Amino acid sequence: QVRLVESGGGLVQAGGSLRLSCAASGRAFNSVPVGWFSQAPGKERKFVATIADGGGSTRYTDSVKGRFTISRDDAKNTVYLQMNSLKPEDTAVYYCAAAKLNGLPVSLASYNYFGQGTQVTVSS
Repeated sequence: QVRLVESGGGLVQAGGSLRLSCAASGRAFNSVPVGWFSQAPGKERKFVATIADGGGSTRYTDSVKGRFTISRDDAKNTVYLQMNSLKPEDTAVYYCAAAKLNGLPVSLASYNYFGQGTQVTVSS
């Protein structure tokens, strides 16, 4: 069992920055990939970024490449999402999740533990 708690969301103006944190407890969090997903009101949850166990590899959805950076600190059992140059279309609830398999999975079905989410609102 893995328990994930997201934090760091908030209200920011377009062009601003936020850093989301995902703190984990439970079984070996640092041995699996961890991803971030976003869900806007009335829309499906979608992939944002993922980082492999060990942190050596990352993958991003095209819309955030060059703006968001995912990282992990296994000593602290925490994964981060640094969000720069935020746009109003980034507004959503952001969830972190632990993957079932190794690699850099992008599908929801590849993850089996999700946090409760943190709200990010970007004003224009």
